[in-house]
Amino acid sequence: MNSLQIFSFVFFTCLVAIVTWWKVRKNDTHTRQGYFLAGRSLKAPIIAASLMLTNLSTEQLVGLSGQAYKFGMSVMAWEVISAIPLVLLALVFLPRYLQRGIITIPDFIEERYDKTTRIMVDCCFLIATGVCFLPIVLYSGSLALNSLFHFSDLTGLSQGSATIVMVISLGVIGTLYAVIGGLRAIAVADVVNGIGLVIGGLMVPFFGLMALGSGSFIAGLNKLTVDHAERLNSIGGAHDPVPIGAALTGLVLVNTFYWCTNQGIVQRTLAAKNLAEGQKGALLTALLKMLDPIILVLPGVIAWHLYQGLPKADMAYPVLVNQILPAPLVGFFGAVLFGAIISVFNGFLNSASTLFSMGIYSRIINPGATSRKQVLVGRYFALILALVSVVVAPGIANAPEGLYSWMKQLNGVYNVPLVTIIIMGFFFPRIPAMAAKLALLLGIVSYILINYVFHFPIHFLYVLAITFCLNALVMLIIGKIAPRATPFVFHDSLAVDMSPWRSVKVASAGVIAAMIFIYAFLARFGGWNSAWLCWIAGITVIGIAGWLAFAGVKKNKPKEEIA
Repeated sequence: MNSLQIFSFVFFTCLVAIVTWWKVRKNDTHTRQGYFLAGRSLKAPIIAASLMLTNLSTEQLVGLSGQAYKFGMSVMAWEVISAIPLVLLALVFLPRYLQRGIITIPDFIEERYDKTTRIMVDCCFLIATGVCFLPIVLYSGSLALNSLFHFSDLTGLSQGSATIVMVISLGVIGTLYAVIGGLRAIAVADVVNGIGLVIGGLMVPFFGLMALGSGSFIAGLNKLTVDHAERLNSIGGAHDPVPIGAALTGLVLVNTFYWCTNQGIVQRTLAAKNLAEGQKGALLTALLKMLDPIILVLPGVIAWHLYQGLPKADMAYPVLVNQILPAPLVGFFGAVLFGAIISVFNGFLNSASTLFSMGIYSRIINPGATSRKQVLVGRYFALILALVSVVVAPGIANAPEGLYSWMKQLNGVYNVPLVTIIIMGFFFPRIPAMAAKLALLLGIVSYILINYVFHFPIHFLYVLAITFCLNALVMLIIGKIAPRATPFVFHDSLAVDMSPWRSVKVASAGVIAAMIFIYAFLARFGGWNSAWLCWIAGITVIGIAGWLAFAGVKKNKPKEEIA
């Protein structure tokens, strides 16, 4: 690392910290609304920036580029298909969440079903966050930064020791943001880092194409679209990480969990100033996700053209950045990458502390806890969870190759069962709590048996789709045999202004159309049959998503709750 890299890295990192401190220095972080939900004050641009930065981290930048290095552009499905769940978030999920004035997703679970179901969901979230997700974020972040700046060579430490030092550093800094500043500090830092990430992320494919074209961007683009153009095909085949059939079934469910029910993500929209701002923030995020094939996936394809034969596919992104960016920009992009890692870590740490404090602590340990006590306990729990994550993270080195897919498979244990009970709870008001508990247990056990015990030769995304159908069927049967005594009905808690954004339906249709256009445009590199298949599948998806969305909006009117 030379002096220019060090200066640009330190300058941008300090700039983010100073701007964040200045913006939040007078904010209330001692009450649960102020600490956990930023006082319900977030507007659309901040929500979108925070959602993007919480979503984008090294498991995407390194993992997806690594998959693209091996398989081509079809892995963009992980990101582009997110448009469908984000539209559903704006039109179906968010209106119901804000109408109830909830702070956490398990708050809704408790209202819709019962306290026991809520505690089960809390435990699933906390275990997955502390033992799986946060350690992966820390490990992949340390791996990327070490590859980018050669930290082990600079310090003389072994690869393992350098990883541990960087894991601890990332954990400490992320914890400080989450524990001291609360959600508002995280959101403000995300805005600044978000600007840097978009600039830096677009620079990588630009300079990559320049390198591919021996100094000419146009020549590089021509080479990319002529030499092995099939690698740009958006349609995944049977042996790709995301076959097109899996993308339109199990992947939609996985992304619906992530964008519509995952506390670490949804908490940003729950902090919206009103429903309209939350809807605009969700749809702006969906629009920004259309840039992800350029920022996250295309660099892997470019790296394949430039550096074939890398020992590990996950090295593609850091090697590309190191080789093609000028020295000052390497430091700047390292700072952006650092900010993205910290954003994801502190965002999910804040959400986990919210779940523990508002769920397990306030429901079981100390039901009479004051607001200040809940915040204090949440901070202590965040410290403990951060310590656990730091301890577990170095062990991720022993995980199988293909970190991104492995993480998605592992999260599948609990994510689709949770999506199932929330969706069924929305649309079938007579389904009882017993059905939700059984669906959670059945979904978790059946997925583990099919995917990990018996090792059936079925793509895990298809397994998740099958699991969803089985769970939904079981819940419907139980709801028919032993329904709730009275149907559950949503009522308005008057927490925020529930007037929807006037253009929400038009904007939603535009987002879905953009998704289909991107797929169809890139599908032509696999032949026109692929393009036609993409258009047909896209129209089908628009029909299903549109029906669910508009039906959800029509039904979502404030009513008095039936006792």
